Amino acid sequence: MSVVNSNLPVEAGDLAAKSRALAEHLHSLGRLLVAYSGGVDSGFLAWAAHRELGGDMLAMLADSPSLARSQRRDAVAFADEQSIPLSVVATEEMERPEYQRNDGARCYHCKDELFTVMEEHRQRLGFDAIAYGVNLDDQGDFRPGQQAAREHRVAAPLLAAGLTKADIRQLASQAGLRIWDKPASACLSSRIEYGRAVTREALAAVEQGEDALRELGFRQVRMRHHGEIARIEIAREELPRAMTMEMAAEFTRIFKALGFTYVTLDLEGFRSGSMNAVLAVGTLLKIAGKD
Repeated sequence: MSVVNSNLPVEAGDLAAKSRALAEHLHSLGRLLVAYSGGVDSGFLAWAAHRELGGDMLAMLADSPSLARSQRRDAVAFADEQSIPLSVVATEEMERPEYQRNDGARCYHCKDELFTVMEEHRQRLGFDAIAYGVNLDDQGDFRPGQQAAREHRVAAPLLAAGLTKADIRQLASQAGLRIWDKPASACLSSRIEYGRAVTREALAAVEQGEDALRELGFRQVRMRHHGEIARIEIAREELPRAMTMEMAAEFTRIFKALGFTYVTLDLEGFRSGSMNAVLAVGTLLKIAGKD
């Protein structure tokens, strides 16, 4: 079942114009490093950059404890399938106290580490620019990592071309890319409630819990870590299957084995950025640099 079937198709003419704009923008950047995670946005950007620039592009996958092993394997596999040049580099955001603190600016410190590492590689390898896969829809959400991208002067080709998430999925589908309907997947740290320290142990519990949920056949899931409480989010179209006594017993077994005291199913279902609901408006504005 596709997770994007609620999105209406984009007008074909508009989509073709945006695709041309993307190609022109990519060529304007010169030799390009692409921040790559294997998701639909960065995967499509890496594919498009390779199509337009050939050997003058290189995708870079940041490897750290916040990247699920299943996501790492799939990202490497997709790059191999499409013959996209790929370099896996280590990032050390976990060594930053301001990242471990896990306040509302955590994502900023993560992207600051990523782009710092990529800038070192850019200079060493002789590339002209760095790009990442932010799109037009991302402008309506709280994403402090975008501030880090601006500070590092990272290009945003999908945004420059006016591409929305639906556009990107449609173009990826037209290109025959298997990731076109891949569920969204942020880093593991995004599952840990703000104010609770990001630790390797917490990340491992989240990763094992989400892997177990997918093994049960659920496609779009999040396991939110609230200390003793595991809060499970499952896509609304999949919720009926989750809301049975048999599945409740499975959830309880899985998450109590991971050390949680209480196991809950969120009746609102999966939604990206649900942790941001607890942040005060003032905090959001301060992190966005608008106070």
